[in-house]
Amino acid sequence: MKSKIIYLLAIVVGGFMYSCKDFLDEVPKNATHGGEYWKSATDVQSALAGNYALLRNAITSGNFNGVPRHFIYGDGVQGNNFTIQYDGDGLEGVQTGDFTWRYNVESYGNWTPYIKCITMSNLILEKVEGMNEDLFAQISNPTRFKNEALGQAYYIRALTYFFMTRIWGDVPLILETEDDPITADQAARVSKELIMKQIIDDCHKAAALLNWNYTDVNAAKVTANKGAVYALLAHAFLWKATTTNLSSNDPIIEDVLHADTTIQALKNYGGYSLVDTANYYNTFIGKSREGIFEIAASEDNLEGSTNHIASFFLRQQHIPFRAASWSRFFVPKTYLDAHYEKMPTGIIQETVIPGQWVWNEPDWRWDWVPEHTVVQEAISDKITDIRYIKNFADISLEQPTCIKYHKVNLRTPDVAHISNNIIIFRYADMLLLEAEIAIYKNELSVAAQKLNTFRSTRDPLAKNKTISGTDTRENIMFQYALERSREMYLEGHIYYDLIRTRQYPQFITWLSPDRFRQGGFYWPVSPLLFKNNPNLAQTPYWIGKI
Repeated sequence: MKSKIIYLLAIVVGGFMYSCKDFLDEVPKNATHGGEYWKSATDVQSALAGNYALLRNAITSGNFNGVPRHFIYGDGVQGNNFTIQYDGDGLEGVQTGDFTWRYNVESYGNWTPYIKCITMSNLILEKVEGMNEDLFAQISNPTRFKNEALGQAYYIRALTYFFMTRIWGDVPLILETEDDPITADQAARVSKELIMKQIIDDCHKAAALLNWNYTDVNAAKVTANKGAVYALLAHAFLWKATTTNLSSNDPIIEDVLHADTTIQALKNYGGYSLVDTANYYNTFIGKSREGIFEIAASEDNLEGSTNHIASFFLRQQHIPFRAASWSRFFVPKTYLDAHYEKMPTGIIQETVIPGQWVWNEPDWRWDWVPEHTVVQEAISDKITDIRYIKNFADISLEQPTCIKYHKVNLRTPDVAHISNNIIIFRYADMLLLEAEIAIYKNELSVAAQKLNTFRSTRDPLAKNKTISGTDTRENIMFQYALERSREMYLEGHIYYDLIRTRQYPQFITWLSPDRFRQGGFYWPVSPLLFKNNPNLAQTPYWIGKI
């Protein structure tokens, strides 16, 4: 199996390896593409494994220092969640909103890893569709096997395009393989509206082909099922609702309602639930009951990574050969102060204030205030939110760090592999999206109740300080953004949350409303990709800036 995966990947990916010329060309004509390969269920399984491997590479690849792109796009660029320290690659520049530095735009502006993944998906869809079920005779249920292979390919293509359109807006739309890359048309970018339509169409096809359960328990969470499709679809509908028209702050309510019904179906049939506080850390090892879709990165299968996002945070406490108090990325105390506070304990304290003379400034005289009692709630002497307690360390230092992912395996004394799966969608994400949907529907009391209930699952004292359902829509949305930032920290979501909810002015100093309306939150395209494609256009905001 491993040799077949390597063989297939070599054929599919090889044309992209040394030149940007073929970055949008399809798979070359060869034995695999011509049909010699597609003769059994094992061939299909190998191809799917290759597709997931390409998806993993697209998410975890980055610059020459190996900083994974998924977390730079979704967390790093806003600048206030974690600080990137200098290390020779200029990556810290993206935190000021300048994506044009050479090393950054040439690596993170390059969509080639995603195109490879889409190419593989197209190949699987074409070949598996044409395979007779007689070729799957060794499988107990050939029809389900074929459907699941097609459904997973549709899902991977949809997810990949969803990542791409959130990063660049308009991107090339490639839905077929080409027999001859020499004569293949070099694709231009198409509108984000067409991309979103394709994502939703692919999700609907995938949902019709996949089941809620898994035929192979070992594939649970790290391959697509109907729950993974519904989670993607909910996000896709909300992204479409809020970014189709950047000049308006009003979402497309039809898409909001679609997201709502999608999440309700996921809750009713998915069988997901929040991980209890005692097992909180298991969520981020992976395959917990909260997980919906994850990228496999377990060292149990030698899939642990030296370029996991945790590699840039963890220190000597978890990796012995690291510095004790310095890491490339750290959590600014301003983030912790803004998101976590000591909560009321629910205990009433009575304080007796003795009689005293008090200066009355307006009347320019001293007044006698007799002895009186002040009644107030006691405040906890510590922060009790489980996310604060479990996700952050070195709080007393000037540069606290994130330990949300800290399952480390030392294959050798000086090489650390992080063995936490990369969480793409999980149940907590869906529960919070329900509150966002309620705000868009102007059901503010419902939104406040959902936020209060959710926060109580993470902080035992949160019930003593709740969000009021009579507060303004803007204030409730701000509280929602804070809660998303607490819960989804370092999971590749927060930047897009702030775009979607229009809360970016509160958190992203470099993104002005004018730049937002111009699509200035999208990334530029790497100049390397223009070399052999005259049909390619730069992201509008960045024209003349690169």
